[in-house]
Amino acid sequence: MKRLIIGLALVMLLLVPVSCAAKAPEPAPMPYPSPAPEPAPYPEAVPPGGEETYHVVTLPSTAEERMIVRTGEMSLVIKDVTQGCDDIARLAARFDGYVVSSSIWGEEAEMRGWISIRIPDEKFELALTELRNLAVRVKSESTSSQDVTEEYIDLESRLKNAEATEKQYLALLEKATDVEDILRIYESLSQVRQEIEQIKGRMQYLERTSSMSLISVQLEPEATAKPLVRAGWSALEALKSAVRGIVFFGQWLGTLAIWLIIFIPVWGTILGIILWRRRRKKA
Repeated sequence: MKRLIIGLALVMLLLVPVSCAAKAPEPAPMPYPSPAPEPAPYPEAVPPGGEETYHVVTLPSTAEERMIVRTGEMSLVIKDVTQGCDDIARLAARFDGYVVSSSIWGEEAEMRGWISIRIPDEKFELALTELRNLAVRVKSESTSSQDVTEEYIDLESRLKNAEATEKQYLALLEKATDVEDILRIYESLSQVRQEIEQIKGRMQYLERTSSMSLISVQLEPEATAKPLVRAGWSALEALKSAVRGIVFFGQWLGTLAIWLIIFIPVWGTILGIILWRRRRKKA
């Protein structure tokens, strides 16, 4: 009996640690990391033989288109002024531009030239480079820019107001029945229309000058090509000019003597009075 009790006691002692181990608290769960941001969307699935489709987002542009009027002035020394003017005219035509004005004066080595051209604004710098290549040397060069964006925007606002006023006058003109009212409305309408035409003309001018830049070029021949003696000089002609000068001087003296002789009564009387008064004072 004692052996049975001792055996049961040993079994109980073995079961107690096992049950304690089974009821041990579970470790606290580890916190999960925060979710990562979603990756950028990939193109949609492409069916066999189809094309990929993308969703393009267009951002509003903050850069405002400016209207810039650019002008350039150059003074070039070239070998032949006439040929230089022709080359510049061809350059303008090649750049889809045109010649505004041109002039040539002088003779041979003293010849000078002036030419103004208009070319598209995007070819302005390229045209200046081409003009430099035409010259023996560049005496001077200057460029200037004028921003007319604000003026153009102001003209657009004025045009809208003027056109709105024109519509109002037209509506009043349809409703007017009195002759005086009709004439008064028609006069005001004519003034508004004249203002509209002026505004449109100014806008067209700004559009044209901002899209087509102006380049003015002054041309003169190469200094080393000038002859020592000016073309057309002659020693005989110089002698004749000197003789003509002497003759002209003699003619002038003769004319003066004739005038003095004719006016003797006048200046002689005045001279006699002056001499008489001097003698009287001395006496």
